[in-house]
Formats: sequence, structure tokens, C-alpha cells
Amino acid sequence: MKWYDKYLEVYDKPFSEEHYKICDEIKARIAQKQSDKPLVTISVIGYNEERHLLACLWSLSDIICKYPFEIIGVDNESKDRTAEIYSRCGVKYYTETRHSCGWARLCGLTNARGKYHINIDSDTMYPPHYVETMVDALEKPGVVGASSLWSYIPDDKHPAWGVWLFELLRDAHIWMQHFKRPELSVRGLVFAYNADLGKQIGIRTDIIRGEDGYLAFKLKEHGKIVFVRKRKARAVTGYGTVDGDGSFWQSFLFRIKKYGGSIFRIFYTKKEYKDEESNLVKNK
Repeated sequence: MKWYDKYLEVYDKPFSEEHYKICDEIKARIAQKQSDKPLVTISVIGYNEERHLLACLWSLSDIICKYPFEIIGVDNESKDRTAEIYSRCGVKYYTETRHSCGWARLCGLTNARGKYHINIDSDTMYPPHYVETMVDALEKPGVVGASSLWSYIPDDKHPAWGVWLFELLRDAHIWMQHFKRPELSVRGLVFAYNADLGKQIGIRTDIIRGEDGYLAFKLKEHGKIVFVRKRKARAVTGYGTVDGDGSFWQSFLFRIKKYGGSIFRIFYTKKEYKDEESNLVKNK
């Protein structure tokens, strides 16, 4: 039995009255664990995520952590029942009317009270010791950020052996890359960092994607970005970005070509990145 099996009961399901009892259980568990003086802020962002948010919050309510923490949410002005789920689960949330992952992340960081800030994506589920393991890494001398790994939920559309191979190759590439180019190995759904430094640097809202990598790029000027390979810090998510490139196998081949063609970049650092025109937010 996998640690996330029980959350699959509500994952990718429309929110309904049948889930109210689960919301009450989540609310009670989170209330017991929330701290008034958090060392770490767990910041959940969501935009139209009613099919996934409940499973995410359910997993966070089961967190086992020796460090005091708080859980807050950001609703990126959703049109579905995302805000209602935050409310029913007893999670204090903020509404960010400017739509983008960058603005949502910035809203969470701005309202964070902890010394450390942990990014949480609402379509992802996190194992019980996730927060503790990430903070353990951040507590080490000279460390300003930590990034971990993630797996995909098995289903009928994605063969188990294919997903295993995909993750094996991806993990190896990310691990090799993080030594010289940690900013390219960071992914927002599994990223934690020093909150004060994050607030000083800020989160870019003028780009469509890559705001977490850019933050990591600037953070490494102040210390180390470490790569956490422990299973206790391995999240589980859906196939949104993978299936966005076509079928599973098309996505697989696309990534092999993409990363294979730039394999040599993992052997040297880079002091500056130029924005791609296609990735800039166009002002209306």
C-alpha cells in the first residue's frame, strides 16, 4: 500500500457534499498542528483546482514534523470551488487577483511568517515527513534552498515500467545538473528556501514560467541550493506538464531530445541568463 492511496479517493474528482466529512477531519488535524510562531510556512497555491486541492490538503494534514509550521493558501481568483475547499478545511487563504504562478507564489511568500518557505502545488500530494526532511536540509550551514523529486500517479494511460524509466532518466539528469546549474534542477512543486532572502530577491511576475528557477539562480549568490534525494521528500503528482507535450511517449522522446542536445551544460556554471521573448508576459 502506498502512502498516498487514501488520497486517491478524492484526487481528480469534482468536489461535492460527500467530501464535507473529509474536510472536517482535515480542518481538525490542521488546527492541532498550526503554530502561532512557525519556523516554516507551507504555502499552497491554486487556480481552479477543486479536483485536486482536497487531496493535497488531506496529505498536508497528515504531516509529521518536529518543527513548528503554518499552512496558508493562495487562491488565484478561481472560478470553481477552490476557495470553498480552503475555507472548509480551515486553511487561511489569500486571494490574488493577478493571474499567474508567479503572482500566486509571491502572494504566499509575502504573507509567510516562517523563516523558511515551502512551495506547495495544489495538484500534488506530499508524504508525511516531507516538510521535516526539507527543513532538515535548510537547517544545515550555508544552505539557502532545497529542491527534491516527484513521481507520477500510476494509471491506465501510463504504463508503470514506462513511468519508472522516465523518472529514472529524469532524476539522473536533474541530479547531475544540480552540481553546476542547480537553478535548472529546481521545480516549483518541490522547492523550499530561506523566506527572508526570497522576499529580498522577490519572485518574478514578468515571465510565464521559470520564476522558481530564477529565484534559485539569485539565491545561490547567498549560499547553497541542495538537492534532496530521500524518498521521504518525494512528492506525487499528476501528468499535467508531461501530457501537455502530446502522448506519454511523445513527451518522453521530446524530453530526451531536449536534454540530450544540451547535456554538456551540466558541466559548467552560468552567470547570466537571457529572457526568451516568448516567455515574457505581454502587457495589455
